[in-house]
Amino acid sequence: MIVAGGRGTRMKAPKPKQFLYIGGKTILEKTVDKFKRSSLIDEIIVVTAQDYFEQTEELFHNFGKSLSIIAGGARRQDSVSNALRYLKQKGVSEDDIVLIHDGVRPYIELDIITSIVKEASETGAAIPCIMPKDTIRDINSGSLERSDLRCVQTPQGFSATLLMDAYNKAFAEGGDFTDDASIAEAFGHKVSLVEGSEANIKITTPEDIVLETRIGKGFDVHRLVEGRALILGGVKIPFEKGLLGHSDADVLIHALIDAILGAASMGDIGRVFPDTDPAYKDASSLVLLERTWNAVKYRGYDFVNADITVICERPKLAAHVAKMEDNICNVLNISRERINIKATTTEKLGFTGRGEGIAAEAVCILSCSPK
Repeated sequence: MIVAGGRGTRMKAPKPKQFLYIGGKTILEKTVDKFKRSSLIDEIIVVTAQDYFEQTEELFHNFGKSLSIIAGGARRQDSVSNALRYLKQKGVSEDDIVLIHDGVRPYIELDIITSIVKEASETGAAIPCIMPKDTIRDINSGSLERSDLRCVQTPQGFSATLLMDAYNKAFAEGGDFTDDASIAEAFGHKVSLVEGSEANIKITTPEDIVLETRIGKGFDVHRLVEGRALILGGVKIPFEKGLLGHSDADVLIHALIDAILGAASMGDIGRVFPDTDPAYKDASSLVLLERTWNAVKYRGYDFVNADITVICERPKLAAHVAKMEDNICNVLNISRERINIKATTTEKLGFTGRGEGIAAEAVCILSCSPK
């Protein structure tokens, strides 16, 4: 049961934080995916706000694993209660284990899910928790003994019978509770503690978002032939030969495009801009770079830096490197310190040493920011 009906006002975002995109997926999708990967999970229920119901349906319309979406309530416990009623209608078994997890805890680890299921199966109720790092102070009575305190996380696991019994009593007697374990304990059920993880944070403010860093590597080679212009980094370089290719054959930019696509897990230049498509005949590779970056940026990626090496015996490129870097920075709208271009030789060894072609390799780092 993924509870995702909150408004997330402390995030100060234009939409609830569970619908913010990080690296091509929403926080909610990343959270749900963790449970999809667990072989112990038979069904997933996403509880969402009524006015985000359709958006949630769109996110998971091709999910694969059994997944249901239901509308939540005014409070967290109301949302869980709605989900429990849904489970009861489906005929949940008293032996079933129900996990309840915050929709904005996307960094949950599979081994914690496994531990909670195992412990809840044996004891009826289990929650993950960690030791607090900081000293905690009661503003009235002073410091508290840290060894007696735990920071409670989710998923919290319960036998279906125990959980439904506790929730029925909670609604009959009233009261507000901060989590499901509090409800279980309030009505006489002992809750076991399982070791949680420092990484399993609940995303609440912008500072809580862990920026994911991705690395991509690109490599390209083109043959040198007569009758073609030599274009490298968008610069036309005086030389008696040029590179053979479907587009302008800018081997430097092609390597960079492949590195960017690789970091974003979006394939390679041959798939995105096939050489069988006449639309790309003699196309400027800087234009292809711009299209690539627009697509990658749309998925929530930011450009961190790239290091590019061009390998050729001739011509000498040192005088042109600054202009190449300027061209790339202008297309990507980044500052100069984020791009580095080097030129080297193979000491007359191999096809580049014989002047038969030019090779380039690029390494690119992207980060994922919430969108």
